[in-house]
Amino acid sequence: MKTKTTLLFTLLFVGLNIGFAQQDEECMTKLSIFHEYVKAKNYDAAYEPWMVVRNKCPKFNNAIYIDGEKILNHKIKKASAVDKINYINDLLKLWEERTIHFASKTKKGEYAAKACQLMYDNRKILNKTDEELYECYDAAFKLDRATFTHPKSLYTYFSLMVDLYDAKKKPAKDLFNKYDDVVEKVEEEVKNYSEKLNKLIEKEDAGTELTKKDGKYKKFYESYLKNYDLISGSIDQKLGDRANCENLIPLYKKDFEENKNNAVWLQRAAGKMSEKECTGDPLFFQLVNAYHELSPSANSAYYLGILKDKQKKSNEAIKFYEQAIRLETDNFKKAKLYNRIALKLKAKRSYGKARNYFRQALKLNPSNGRPYLSIAAMYAASANNCGTTNFDKRAVYWLAADEARKAARVDPTQKKNSAKSVANYLAKAPQKAEIFSSGRSGQVIKIACWIGASVTVPKI
Repeated sequence: MKTKTTLLFTLLFVGLNIGFAQQDEECMTKLSIFHEYVKAKNYDAAYEPWMVVRNKCPKFNNAIYIDGEKILNHKIKKASAVDKINYINDLLKLWEERTIHFASKTKKGEYAAKACQLMYDNRKILNKTDEELYECYDAAFKLDRATFTHPKSLYTYFSLMVDLYDAKKKPAKDLFNKYDDVVEKVEEEVKNYSEKLNKLIEKEDAGTELTKKDGKYKKFYESYLKNYDLISGSIDQKLGDRANCENLIPLYKKDFEENKNNAVWLQRAAGKMSEKECTGDPLFFQLVNAYHELSPSANSAYYLGILKDKQKKSNEAIKFYEQAIRLETDNFKKAKLYNRIALKLKAKRSYGKARNYFRQALKLNPSNGRPYLSIAAMYAASANNCGTTNFDKRAVYWLAADEARKAARVDPTQKKNSAKSVANYLAKAPQKAEIFSSGRSGQVIKIACWIGASVTVPKI
């Protein structure tokens, strides 16, 4: 009896496999056909065999969903209004099917955000309201924040919040919280790509030539950093004066008692007031002290440094800034602290100290070109004080130009600023006729004062 049962199961198993094999053979053939059409960008011819495989063998191969997205995007682009809606809805359905059949290869936040973006881009023909679209993005962000990373979607998400706030459908508290959420996410992504780019820059600086693969990755990282830099500015622009001191102070005063033991709220409130130059209000003092007592950290120490600066106690401020640096364990964040402190010292014309902090920032995050531009600006501002002759003084601009060039080499977001600064400094440096008449072509000029560097006169 046992032998008969085993034989029966074996025959049944073989029969099922033959059925699957026949189905797979058809799906394999159709898949090969539509995939070749897609490679040739003949999406209309690919549509019919693709639909057969999609319906008959939805788990067969992830190409169903990768190629299917291309096919449907083509259909959406070419379709009339009525058909366009059908194809948009089918693409949304396709992404849902992908999450079911290829869950391990489908990032939830990424694909949920793509669905929201598709609806947003076609909101008029789909009759989608701002509320519906915002809820879509918000659900995607909460579903899987880690993979909700696309710059365009992050900007759209925040832009919708601002529009709802302007329409008096969202309170100021929600607006500022969402700003912090999105900005923090952008910062995370900038950190992620900066750290990857830093490794390649360090490799180049060590004299190692990048491989072809490294070169592709470098362009990829630079592209994303450019996009995040672009939307970061757009997010701040979109927020605009809505987050001014007149709006922030009453809101934070009202919510202080309720949140005085909430470290995240205190940090965000103090951070926003610091960003918007609301540090002269007594509320900033309250926020910073409450935050430092509750959760001593690099941020709280930095804000205490700002308070000491406001009180004209520069030495005490520096002590708190140094404490902030010691407390920070993340190199990317530590680089930001060094840069912030350097900018404060630069504003006070403490150029020597500022340069030291800028250089520390560059060591920790070499793909950020802004410190180079700041150092160059300090050199240019000191030109009149660092030389005995007019020629030597203006030679400082060559040094400034050299420093500004470095920004473009390491930071894709600063290429335009770098080129503009270099052109400006070179225009102020001695020109060819002056170099010729001076007889100093190719000579090395030592620049004294706080700069303490040398520059070579261009050869003519």
